[in-house]
Amino acid sequence: NTATHGRAASKLTSSSTAILHMIVTGISLCFSLTVYISLYYVAFYIVMTGLFALSIYVLMYTLDPYEPDYQDRLHSPGKRIPVDTYNDLDLDIFYNMSDQHSWMKMSECLKHFLVPYNDTTQTHTNHHSCTQGHYFFQKKFEAPGHTKWACPFTQSMLGNCSGLEDPSFGYNGSEPCVIIKMNRIINFLPNNGTGMAPYVNCTVLVSMEYFPKNGTLDLSYFPYYGRKAQPTYINPLVAVKIHLVQEREAKIQCRVVAHNIAYQNFYDPYEGKVIFHIRASS
Repeated sequence: NTATHGRAASKLTSSSTAILHMIVTGISLCFSLTVYISLYYVAFYIVMTGLFALSIYVLMYTLDPYEPDYQDRLHSPGKRIPVDTYNDLDLDIFYNMSDQHSWMKMSECLKHFLVPYNDTTQTHTNHHSCTQGHYFFQKKFEAPGHTKWACPFTQSMLGNCSGLEDPSFGYNGSEPCVIIKMNRIINFLPNNGTGMAPYVNCTVLVSMEYFPKNGTLDLSYFPYYGRKAQPTYINPLVAVKIHLVQEREAKIQCRVVAHNIAYQNFYDPYEGKVIFHIRASS
């Protein structure tokens, strides 16, 4: 009996040892498989990250930091008036001449818009001597900081609409001023480089004055080379002083006249021009 019990105990011990060995082996294989899978995914994501970084680097290397590669969708620059009284279709400018809060809202808007055009600021920022009446072509980056020069446009060039002599910009009476701004397009040459300066023309029955003279946008402000190449560039402006002496209300259409600035687009009737409704009450 003793021998029988000994053999049984020996077999049990051997079986337990075999089972334990199998468990340990299984755990080792499972651990090894987990490690291998983890290493595989780590290597996979490292390779994918490297390929993504390489593609971004190649893409950024091919881009010109000074000029967009694709800008063929915008051929004609837009126009705008620096006020915030737009409705669904047109721009409405309504003010009360006898209500200081009403007309000061308009004058403060123009005053804030013209801050970068301050004469002193422009003298220090854009001090390059530009030749009026000629395009300002620049093939090299000769301005400080590897940039290109920009021509100054000062607030005083807007004459009676500069706000220097009349801070109300005419809104305390019936001769308000409206400022027209043409948006920028890189390398855009008005009139296709023919040497004819573009000018602002407004269609209205009341009389008006243009500042600068004849509403001209001088050629020296063209072409524009982009924000990185010309960080101090500032848009030329045209101010229109409207005389609402007889009529206190008018609907006005202003556009920049040039051969290559479209304004008769059947699908977009507001392309190339700005239309606004102005009314002065007392």
